Amino acid sequence: QVQLVESGGGLVQAGGSLRLSCTVSGRTINFSTMAWFRQAPGKEREFVAGISWSGDGSTYYADSVKGRFTISRDNAKNTMYLQMNSLKPEDTALYYCASRRGQVVRQGLNEYDYWGQGTQVIVSS
Repeated sequence: QVQLVESGGGLVQAGGSLRLSCTVSGRTINFSTMAWFRQAPGKEREFVAGISWSGDGSTYYADSVKGRFTISRDNAKNTMYLQMNSLKPEDTALYYCASRRGQVVRQGLNEYDYWGQGTQVIVSS
């Protein structure tokens, strides 16, 4: 059984930082493209960042987080991370990790076959 478990969320002031983790069990992430999504209250779930499993570990970011967030992975630990710096109140959301087979990062929700339960991030102004 594949499980994705997020951690690292919390309450932080604007301008602060958090690092989210997503640990996967039941499936190696070596051949999985991984991604972070988020869902703010009253809004649809949206793509935040993704990282390919291919050799160069290509990364992709939503325009709203470019330059502030960094996605990375540690295949040996079967874990993915999202370093979030310069946080803004509009980053407040429930953050989900997701995985899919294949090398290409996709931004559509239905492209991913496994999801975590989410970790809450609240950024106060």
